[in-house]
Amino acid sequence: MKMKPLALSLSLIISAFPALADKPNTDLQLMPYPQQVTLGDSEGLVVDRNFSAKLTGFTSERLESAMQRLNDRIERQTGFFLTTPIQTAGKTPQLIINVKAGSPTDVQQEKEDESYSLNVTSTQAVLTANTPYGALHGIETFLQLLQNTPKGAEIPAVSIEDSPRFPWRGALIDTSRHFIPVDVIKRQIDGLASAKFNTFHWHLTDDQGWRIESLAYPNLHEKGSDGLYYTREQMKDVVAYAKNLGIRVIPEVDLPGHASAIAAAYPELMTEVKEYKIERKWGVHEPLLDPTKPEVYTFIDKIIGEVAELFPDEYIHIGGDEVNPKQWNESKAVQTFMAEKGLKDALELHAFFNQEVEEILKKHDRKMIGWDETYHPDLPKSIVIQSWRGHDSLGESANDGYQGILSTGYYIDQAQPAAMHYRNDPMPKPLQVDDEVHTDESWETWQFEAPRKRGSAVTGTFTLITAKDGTRRGFIDYKSRSRRAVFDIETTQGITSFWMDSWMGQTKPRVELQGGKLTGHMVVGNAQYVMTGQKIAGNDIQNSQYPTAPYPVALKKEQEHLILGGEVTLWAENVKDDTIDLRMWPRSYVIAERLWSAETITDENSMYERMETMGNWATVSVGLQHEWNALVGMKRLASGQDIRPLQVLAEAVEQAQYYHRHHEKSTYENYDRFDPLNRFADALPPESLEVRQLNKNVTAFIVNPKDSTAKIQIVEQLQSWIDNNDALITMIDGNYLLKDIKPVAKHVTQVSQLGLDLIKQIESGKSLTTSDIDAAKNLLNDAQQIQDEVVVSAAYPVEMLLHAAY
Repeated sequence: MKMKPLALSLSLIISAFPALADKPNTDLQLMPYPQQVTLGDSEGLVVDRNFSAKLTGFTSERLESAMQRLNDRIERQTGFFLTTPIQTAGKTPQLIINVKAGSPTDVQQEKEDESYSLNVTSTQAVLTANTPYGALHGIETFLQLLQNTPKGAEIPAVSIEDSPRFPWRGALIDTSRHFIPVDVIKRQIDGLASAKFNTFHWHLTDDQGWRIESLAYPNLHEKGSDGLYYTREQMKDVVAYAKNLGIRVIPEVDLPGHASAIAAAYPELMTEVKEYKIERKWGVHEPLLDPTKPEVYTFIDKIIGEVAELFPDEYIHIGGDEVNPKQWNESKAVQTFMAEKGLKDALELHAFFNQEVEEILKKHDRKMIGWDETYHPDLPKSIVIQSWRGHDSLGESANDGYQGILSTGYYIDQAQPAAMHYRNDPMPKPLQVDDEVHTDESWETWQFEAPRKRGSAVTGTFTLITAKDGTRRGFIDYKSRSRRAVFDIETTQGITSFWMDSWMGQTKPRVELQGGKLTGHMVVGNAQYVMTGQKIAGNDIQNSQYPTAPYPVALKKEQEHLILGGEVTLWAENVKDDTIDLRMWPRSYVIAERLWSAETITDENSMYERMETMGNWATVSVGLQHEWNALVGMKRLASGQDIRPLQVLAEAVEQAQYYHRHHEKSTYENYDRFDPLNRFADALPPESLEVRQLNKNVTAFIVNPKDSTAKIQIVEQLQSWIDNNDALITMIDGNYLLKDIKPVAKHVTQVSQLGLDLIKQIESGKSLTTSDIDAAKNLLNDAQQIQDEVVVSAAYPVEMLLHAAY
C-alpha cells in the first residue's frame, strides 16, 4: 500500500473545495440570485396605482407584450388598478426599460446575450439590456423585488448587474406517459420564464404514446395516442407562446427505442414484425426500429421534416436511450447486416443508426441532441449529449470535445429534497477528499449490498480513514461508478453513519460495524434499504489490498465551456395535469439558481427561505398552481370534510423519495399508466419544510438543552401532531381512499409522543432503560418504513433525540 507524508495532503484537500470567502450577499428575496447586487442607501421606489413604464431603444411586438404582462402582474401583486400603466407625454415613468438592439436572428439561439442591469432609486427604476432576452429576465427580477412594506408596495433601492452562468437552462416535460393539455403546458412555460429558464424540452413520443399529429404517417397519432395528441396548430401555438417569453422549444422524438407507440401504428418498421399495441406498463420495452430497412430512414426523414417545420429551433432531440438490443440480437437479417458492415455488436449498430439519423437532421438544417447512449466518436462535435447517467458520462464526452447538459440530480419526478438539487452543480468536479492513507493513519474497507424492490441491488465498498487525532474521512466506491467522498462520518451508540449525494439522491448509510460484519440500512432520500456486508480490508488485516476505483472525470479549464448547463427533468409515470405544478414548483427555482447564479451561492438556509418566498410569489404573480394542486388533492381525499387534519398530517410525513414510489407500484400494483394517482402521497410536496425545521430545532436543542426557543418550537410542533389525531382518525374511518394511511397516522402520534418524552428524559439527566431504548428503536424503525407510498420523516429528528437521551 502506498503511503504519503501527511503534509502533502492539506493543500490538495483545500484546493478541492470552493474557496473560503465571505458568504455571498443573498439579502433579497430573489431566485435565481443575481451575479452582483449592491443595496442602495436611499428609500425604495413606491409602486402605487399611478405606476407607469416606458420602453426605449429597440422595440418589438414581443417587448410590447412583455410591457403588458408587466402591468398585469403588478396589478396581481398589488391589487391596484393601474390608471396609466404605459407612459404618456408629460409624465415621468417610474420604470424605463431600455433595450439596445434586437436579436441577430429571429430564431433564438443556443447562446444569446441574456445580461441586464437594474438600478432602482426612490424616484425611478432603469432596466437596461443589450437584447430583448435580457430585458425579459430583468422584468422578472423587478417583479420579484416588488414587496408589500409598511410604506406600501415598494421596490428596494438596489443596483443589479446580472447574466447567466450557463447558457442552457431548460426543463424536460414528459407528455407521453401521461398526456398534459396545452393550457397546462403554457402555464409551465410561464413558470420557466419567471425562473429565467430559456429552454422547454418537450418529450413528445415514447412507448406509452405518440403525441405529434403527422400528415405523412397519420396512424402515429390515430393508433398510437389513444386520441390524446397535439395538433399541428397547437404545437405551433406553444412554440409561439414560448418564443414570446424568451423560451426555446426543443422537441424529442425517441429513436430507435422507446418505440412501442410507433410499433402499434407501423409494425413493419420494427425489427420483429408483428402486431403491437401501445405499451401500458412503465419500463424499458423491446420494440426497436430496424436499422437495415430503407423504409425506416424514409420514415425518419419525413417525420424530421414535419417536426422541423413545426419547431424552428436548431436542435431536435432524438432520444437514443435505453435501447434493448434483444430484437437486433435475435434477427438474422440484422446480424447479417452487421457482419457486412463490420459492426461487432449492438452498440456499434446503434452508433451506425445514429450516424444515419444525424445525416437526415443535417439535411433538414438541424443539429442532434441525444441521451448518453448517443455519444460516439464517429458523430460530429456539433451534437449535444444530455446526461442521465451523471457527471462521469458528461465529463467523458466533454473530454472528447462534445458539448453536454446535465439531467442527473435534476429529476424532479423523484421527489428529492431541494438541497440535493442545489448541491448538484453541472460542472464535473475532481474527487472531493484526500483518499490516500498517510503515516500514523488507520483505514478499513467494507463491502456492502443493499437490495431494492426493483432493479439490481446497490453494491460496492466504502473506506474510512482515521487520522492520528481521531478525525475521519472517507470515500465510497459504488460498483461501476467513480469514487465519491463521504461526509460527516460519525459513530453514535454503535451506529456509524455518513452521507453523500449519489445518482439516487442524498444517501446515508447507517450501519453497525462489529466483528467484521456490517448490518443496518442505507437511507436513500427518506426511505431505507436493508444493508449488509463485511469488512474486506484494513491496516489490521494482513495482506490487505487498498481499494482501487476510477476517479471522477474532471475537466481542464479550457474544456469547461463544453458544459452548456442542465435541465430540470420531469418524467410522467407519477404525474398528470392536476399534479404537475406541485412536482415542478417552487423547487425548479432552486435548479434555476444553480444554472444561473454564481457557483459560490450555496447557502442552503438562504435557499430554503427564498424558495418558500418564491412559492408564494409564483402563486400570485405567475399563476402557478402548486398550492392549488395540493389543495385539490386534499379536498378529493376529504370528500367534503375540513381538510385541516390532512394538512397537519402532511407536516410530519413525506412521499417516499427517489424512485421508491415507483418500486412500490412495481411490487404492489400494475406499474402502468392506469395505476391511480389519488393517494395522500399525490397531494404532498416533495419534502416537508416542517420536518426540516424540526430537524434544525432538534439539532440546536441537543447542542444546548438550555435553548428554550428550540425546545418550545419542538414541543409545539410535536404536540400539534398529537392533538390532530382524533379528528384525523375520524376522517380516515369515513373514507376508503384514506384507509391505508391509518397506520401512518398512528405512527405520527406515537413518534410525536416519544419525542416529547425524550425531551423530558434529556432534561432530567437520567439514562433510559435498555427496554425503553429497544422499544423506541422499534417504533422509529417502523415509522421510517414506506407505508402507502409515504414515510413518517419526523421519525428521523426524533431519532436524534433518542440518541441524545441514552
